[in-house]
Amino acid sequence: MLWGDMRILLLEDDAQLGSWITNGLREEGHVVDHFEDGKEALIAAMGQDYDVLVLDRMVPGLDGLAVLRSLRASKNTTPALFLTALGEVDARIEGFNAGGDDYLTKPFAFVELSARVAALGRRRESAPSATENQSVLQHGDLSLDLLARKCKRQGQEIELMAKEFKLLEYFMRRPGRLVTRTMLLEQVWDMSFDPTTSVVETHISRLRTKIDKPFEDQLIRTRRGEGYVFGQ
Repeated sequence: MLWGDMRILLLEDDAQLGSWITNGLREEGHVVDHFEDGKEALIAAMGQDYDVLVLDRMVPGLDGLAVLRSLRASKNTTPALFLTALGEVDARIEGFNAGGDDYLTKPFAFVELSARVAALGRRRESAPSATENQSVLQHGDLSLDLLARKCKRQGQEIELMAKEFKLLEYFMRRPGRLVTRTMLLEQVWDMSFDPTTSVVETHISRLRTKIDKPFEDQLIRTRRGEGYVFGQ
């Protein structure tokens, strides 16, 4: 994962502080959903795949601690950073026991928040995904057999070149998540930076011709100016 490619949920009831954090993270290229209400944040986190959660402990009603406890009870493992005015050891331990991954005491410098969120994002990316040990990836009527190196949709076998296969595997391991051009260059082609190449667009066009064009439902969608999303 690249540092500017994350989707972050922020729960912070202080409008001024929340706006400051949101603007700072967005300037670094992230998508940030800011909530001032714990219940709304919990509903969003249950229905959307986030890379990092930034949760204020002291929100009226359903606070950050309760939100994270509910998420962990539902097997949600998204890394979480607590923001709080409580700096005592007992308060930090309570946060960690609720499933928190990091803790930042107010007031804080934005650069430190930025660095801690980045570290949590890298941790999530390096962790084994739910599909890590599967030999067959399945999404609707599309299947990808990693051992036999075969792709099928609606029972029809689709012949893929090596890079097309790797590209589709990358997409299928991240259904519903935004995948940027830079992420694909790094992870599929091992290119750190090449602004002139059209290799991504060319291969996605070829892949679409094979797995999308002959069928009614389109699986690879373009988000103009952002990247691609796989899945219906």
